[in-house]
Amino acid sequence: MAEKQHLYLVDGSAYIFRAYHRLPPLTNPEGLNVGAVYGYTTMLWKLADDLDKADGPTHLAVILDKGSHSFRNDLYDEYKAHRPDPPEDLVPQFPLIREATRAFSLPCIEEEGFEADDIIATYAKAATRKGFDVTIVSSDKDLMQLIGQCADTDVEEGVSEGGCIDMLDTMKDARIGREEVVEKFGVPPEQLGDVLALMGDSVDNIPGIYGIGPKTASKLIADNGGLEAALDSATGMKKSKLRERLLEGRDMALLSRELVELKTDCTMPVAIEDMKLDGIDPEPLTEFLTAHGFNSLLKRLQTGTGAPGRATNLNPAKQSQKAADAAVAGNAQPLPEMPDVDRSAYETVQTMERLQHWIDRAFAAHMVAVDTETSDLDCMLCDLVGVSLALGPNDACYVPLAHGGSDMFDEAPHQVDRAEALAALKPLLESDAVLKIGQNAKYDINVLARNGVCMAPVDDTMIVSFAMDAGRSETGIGGGHGMDELAERHLGHTCMTFKDVCGTGKKAIPFGQVPLDKATQYAAEDADVTWRLHRHLHRRLPLEGATRIYEQVDRPLIPVVADMERHGIRVDKGELARLSEQFAETTARIETEIHEDAGTRFTIGSPKQLGEVLFDKLGYKGGKKGKSGQYSTDQSVLERLAADGATVATKVLEYRQLTKLKSTYTDALQAAINPHTNRVHTSYSLVGAQTGRLSSTDPNLQNIPIRTEIGRQIRKAFVPDEGNVLLAADYSQIELRLAAHMADVDALKDAFAKGEDIHARTATEMYGEVNRDTRAQAKTINFAILYGISRWGLAGRLGVEPDEAQDMIDRYFDRFPGIQRYIVHTLERVRERGYSETLFGRKTWFPRINAKNPNERAGSERAAINAPIQGTSADIIKRAMVRMGPALADAGLAPQADADGNNVRGVRMLLQVHDELVFEMPESDVALASPVIERVMTEAALPSVELTVPLGIEIGHGESWDAAH
Repeated sequence: MAEKQHLYLVDGSAYIFRAYHRLPPLTNPEGLNVGAVYGYTTMLWKLADDLDKADGPTHLAVILDKGSHSFRNDLYDEYKAHRPDPPEDLVPQFPLIREATRAFSLPCIEEEGFEADDIIATYAKAATRKGFDVTIVSSDKDLMQLIGQCADTDVEEGVSEGGCIDMLDTMKDARIGREEVVEKFGVPPEQLGDVLALMGDSVDNIPGIYGIGPKTASKLIADNGGLEAALDSATGMKKSKLRERLLEGRDMALLSRELVELKTDCTMPVAIEDMKLDGIDPEPLTEFLTAHGFNSLLKRLQTGTGAPGRATNLNPAKQSQKAADAAVAGNAQPLPEMPDVDRSAYETVQTMERLQHWIDRAFAAHMVAVDTETSDLDCMLCDLVGVSLALGPNDACYVPLAHGGSDMFDEAPHQVDRAEALAALKPLLESDAVLKIGQNAKYDINVLARNGVCMAPVDDTMIVSFAMDAGRSETGIGGGHGMDELAERHLGHTCMTFKDVCGTGKKAIPFGQVPLDKATQYAAEDADVTWRLHRHLHRRLPLEGATRIYEQVDRPLIPVVADMERHGIRVDKGELARLSEQFAETTARIETEIHEDAGTRFTIGSPKQLGEVLFDKLGYKGGKKGKSGQYSTDQSVLERLAADGATVATKVLEYRQLTKLKSTYTDALQAAINPHTNRVHTSYSLVGAQTGRLSSTDPNLQNIPIRTEIGRQIRKAFVPDEGNVLLAADYSQIELRLAAHMADVDALKDAFAKGEDIHARTATEMYGEVNRDTRAQAKTINFAILYGISRWGLAGRLGVEPDEAQDMIDRYFDRFPGIQRYIVHTLERVRERGYSETLFGRKTWFPRINAKNPNERAGSERAAINAPIQGTSADIIKRAMVRMGPALADAGLAPQADADGNNVRGVRMLLQVHDELVFEMPESDVALASPVIERVMTEAALPSVELTVPLGIEIGHGESWDAAH
């Protein structure tokens, strides 16, 4: 059998006061009082050590009180009124105690409006339903109400055995179970709350009934079986003080019962599974102990004597600096109260009557979460299989529209006619009075649009998450915003997966063949979880200063990008086929030449064989083997060898480029042509780059080489419909312009204002003269500096020694000191806050900005320097895209299509690639459209941001994308 899961919940608030009174005042090297911090740290250390030696936990968390006010104060304003304020020298130590907890790599949980006892009760009950045994580390009598409670075995699907709760009193080193509670209070734990309601609590100022102590309260409850029965028994008593007190104090006793009742439905900001103990990472603990001068504990950690539990099973190093703490904090905001996901509560809608019922309710609610189920991931090729709606937690349904068997003899389940259902849903999904919530709503917008429904307005939980948490998750750039990840992180819920319902491999079935009960669980859960995520995430926007970037930049872009994807762009399949054939012939010739130069045949695409040929057979110098034992043959290695005259390396570089372009573009673009539209429909990700830039996939149009002849040949294959032209509008050197503004560099601002060649101006400033070499160097430096390049990186780009490159960097900063100030200021703020910010307020998080690993730290620093500039550039072009449609319509240039979807009048935006927008229009509209497009792009930052540098726009048009440049 698998190891029994055992969760320990530590009542950290009790630890704090015990620690404070246990030790004399102490100060750390900065003069701060840390006596309580030291005591708390030693107590937590001892707990971890003792539990590791015993039958220790598999999961552990520390629970703290967030503040002095809770819902109990609303019930009874005298609750805890007699408690003195915490000692003045203890209050500043509370944040340090939280840091101490996290230094042990332990979750530190606290919730506004709830006491630690309520949070412990909530987690304890939830964990037992998951099959965990739970131990509460405390001696608090209120928490003893939970002792001995065990969950039923069938509470949660897949749990064969429920867990039970006990208590550990570390003061007495004693376990407390049901028997101990009965021995102490005379009643079992489930009746303890009734006893406490009668006897009251002077410490918490719970009134109880005056004159009734523990023994009398215990006897009354034991004899009568409960509080109300004990109070009712007064009417049958003989005249006595007890009778009078019970009669007169009835209301206070019932109020007291509410006050001592532990809430078990608090929000759980950290999933129970995330409390798993994988060992205590020594790096953050060492840093914490060092910072506060806890030298004796530091020595114990370094020598391993009495080290905290499981220290031999160490995690990989974790970042514990301010920036990393800040990055994590945003993913642990308190949740609004919501019940656990209950898939059995979902409805399968199979009649128009029930569908209309849901539609009417959605209109009344003015908000509905929407999700579509389809036959394919490609929104331009898929069929609509069903629609799910959610109006609240567990208040969700699935409307199957195209479910059936795998062949004509299978009986399809009863379901609403698709055309009739869509006709009924259309007014709801198109109503301005009802907000539609989606997760990656762009996909659903496109699916529904192809079925005649223009869904708007929308909120998108994926985009809301990105607006606040870009880069925050260490799962990678753009990672962490999918529904499953968000549900795990914010709701503590694991969603059903597509594989769960459709299977995998040869036995996988289309979603349309999934039985309706299972399909409903999966589809309605998506809408339910989306509704919950919106409830949680959207309320964070104003709290975290992300409302402006979401509402003014990202959200209005969703329908714009969806329309671009849906329309697509035409490509010349014949031209692509010709290029593929040409590339194949060229690569075959180069392959033969490489084999001749090498004196042997080998697989050029094999790094192992290539490395052996270059460094072992041909004897080129500088070969380095990695951990795998084979030579590195990456781009930089080959470029270095080519610069040294290695013809084989030069030809391999050309071979690699051609084979990549053939497979990625000339072959792939032919395969990507939609058979129904005869166009290519790229998919834009609004969360694909943490700086906010759009990225494209299937196919990726961002990586087509811009300045090479081969790249231009590929762009020639992108063409308009017959009678139209393509127009390309490109921001000229926008990042340099933004750098001049953000760093306040007068020389650069002056050059842009006068329309000068900025690279020539830089060459003049740095070298005193302009020629081909100095301008080329200035151009490289201009861009490289903005990416935080190192002396070695610049040396590699310019082909000079690192010392010479450093001289160039120093000279650049000397001539443009504002750039250096910008870099220093940016890094200081990111190190302190954990994130950078664009001019429009978009945050990009850098959890590794203070990493001990120099490579990780340097990589974060380079990205942090450029993020405000690149992110602002992305924000500006997004704002231009949002404003472009209305501006063109005002000019009488709204797109008009024929029955086949071809653009016969007006201007349609097709592509966004880096700093460029691509349009299609009749040639007769170019003269009127060009100034409108230029004006919108030039003024895109206004009125939110007024730049001190003009934005330059370069516009061209022609019969292909290449010809438009």
